[in-house]
Amino acid sequence: MQSPALLRSQTLAHLLQSISNLAEKSLLGESFAAYSSLLLLSPPSPLLLRPISSLLSCSSSLLALSPATQLHAHLLRLGLHGHPSSTSRLVSVYSRCGALSLARSIADASPAISPLPWNILISACAQASLPNLALSSLAAMASRGADPDRFTFPSALKACGDAMDLRRGREIHSRALQLHGLDLLVSNALVAMYGKCGDFRSARKVFDEMPQRDSVSWNSIILACAAAGAWAEAFALFERMRIEEREPGVVAWNAIAGGHLREGRPMAALELAVMLHRRSLAADSVTAVIAVTACAQLGLLGPGMELHGVALRRRLHQAETVRNSLMSMYMRCRRPEAAEALFASAGREAKAAGITSPVVAWNCMVSGYAAMNQAEDVARLVREMAQWPGPEPNSVTAMAILSLCGRMADLRCGKEVHGFVARHLTGIRRQLGNSLIDMYCKCGRVEEAKKVFELLAWDRDEVSYTSMIAGFGMKGDGVAAVELFWEMVAADGAKPDGIAMVAVLAACSHGGLVAEAEEIFAAMGTDLRVDPKLEHYSCMVDLYGRAGQLERAEELMQGMPMAPTAAMWAALLAASQAWRDAEVGARAAEELMKVKSENPGHYVLAANMFASTGQWEELAGVRMKMRELGLRKTPGCAWLSLPDGVHAFVVEDRDSGGWEEVYQWLGRLSDHMRDAGYVCHPDLGYQEC
Repeated sequence: MQSPALLRSQTLAHLLQSISNLAEKSLLGESFAAYSSLLLLSPPSPLLLRPISSLLSCSSSLLALSPATQLHAHLLRLGLHGHPSSTSRLVSVYSRCGALSLARSIADASPAISPLPWNILISACAQASLPNLALSSLAAMASRGADPDRFTFPSALKACGDAMDLRRGREIHSRALQLHGLDLLVSNALVAMYGKCGDFRSARKVFDEMPQRDSVSWNSIILACAAAGAWAEAFALFERMRIEEREPGVVAWNAIAGGHLREGRPMAALELAVMLHRRSLAADSVTAVIAVTACAQLGLLGPGMELHGVALRRRLHQAETVRNSLMSMYMRCRRPEAAEALFASAGREAKAAGITSPVVAWNCMVSGYAAMNQAEDVARLVREMAQWPGPEPNSVTAMAILSLCGRMADLRCGKEVHGFVARHLTGIRRQLGNSLIDMYCKCGRVEEAKKVFELLAWDRDEVSYTSMIAGFGMKGDGVAAVELFWEMVAADGAKPDGIAMVAVLAACSHGGLVAEAEEIFAAMGTDLRVDPKLEHYSCMVDLYGRAGQLERAEELMQGMPMAPTAAMWAALLAASQAWRDAEVGARAAEELMKVKSENPGHYVLAANMFASTGQWEELAGVRMKMRELGLRKTPGCAWLSLPDGVHAFVVEDRDSGGWEEVYQWLGRLSDHMRDAGYVCHPDLGYQEC
């Protein structure tokens, strides 16, 4: 017969094992029941730390805060709360349950100087995106005399990166070198921290000095390159990683695909996104957005629809960003009915959920119709947007409408948008201001554009200056355009680019400022550091042509590092007709025919030239070539914005309402022009093919 002491010992051992087993199976209630039985047999002692630790671990895995606080109180009553194992377990369970202030109080009250509870706390704060609390915990750890170990630094460095605290990150880097050196975990954390803080060179230095690297190392440096905009290095590292047969993570893969999109290589972005989809890596909503955006930029409707199907199968279409990118893709591919279906579906889902459709979805539709010059649909959407509760038009809405107003020279609508901006939006920021400048310039109201430009005195960029220079050029004020250009050169934060050069050279051309244009063109490759391209040579050819310096235009075209385009020959041909230089015109017409342009207007110019010089065989050849290519001159078109909508008129239009009266007024205007002396010169022999 067993003695009572032995029987009690066996029962205690059985209960301890039962508590451990039940806790491992996450059976918290049964574990507590077994612990209650244990307390009946065992007096308070440090032996209870083992089952309490099991119960705390189970509470932590189940995120059960209430049982954890009960166990904490129990430890206080037993006087075991200061034990190192109790401290670490309590900090862990409170951190897992989100009670970080309680976890911090436990760590602060601990008499031990072990780094373990602090490591748990700092890691939890960093993972919870509370970098400042993590860094303050690190400072408290040092003040308590607990030395950091190799597990402290990765979490602390993550917090520095999230807080963009480069100074503290460098201090931790130095401390890690002094105490333990840089192992793989710490080095990876350093690369990520420097990348997030924008210190790409330090990130690259740490990466290059690593004795060994893993996939995390490669992904971190690629993301650091992407964050710094160092796309050439990012692309090269990505290829090296793949050559070494290391699998890039989804985030790095998306970053590289997005980089190709940013750098104007949508096909490369699409190929990478498709490759990611076909691999074992799970493409996410970011991948879908990149791929769909690439299809939109390339105008690939078929692949875009296939991606829509993939998004449906993987339930990625439920993400707002994916749905918006799909709507934009369909609008760019001129399938507005598909975009409308998605938009309506989003509206129904929002209504069922008791929320309003996000303004981004409205802006996708407004921008899409604006890009297609569908003014009536834009107006319809804006009216519907105003009637719906919740989504208010914002600066993106305004910029889309202003872009359309500028293209259609609809000043009335543009001024209405400007009034809305002044009443409802807080201030005119750079992008919105640039849109207003562009709209007013295209509508011929350069003085209004200048007022907006002056409002952006401390927030101008290249677009602000370029739009204003182009506006002066359209007005014919070349002197003002050149003065503003040189002001732009001297300004901080806005330097001329290729587009600005086109704007100022075109302004010089319209203003007859040959010497000024030659000075700017000569400075392009040297002082201005902008390599002359075809469009810049085209501006100079047009300049010389308008100024009657046809031989200089020919010399420039012959000395170009690239072949002249059809548009350049057409410009020279038009200038030769205007200045009645049949010799230059004949050469330009012959060269224009060799280029095989697809612009019917170019053939009309050549035909006019041949007709004016009596070259009837050449004229017949031009007409024959136009018929072979199936080209017809696009009819001239004008439009008028009235309160009841936009009315378009084309040459010889007999379908529009009231056309008889329109032609009567046209005849009267022609008579007035003829009486005023505006008569086409008969030697030019203008004809329609």
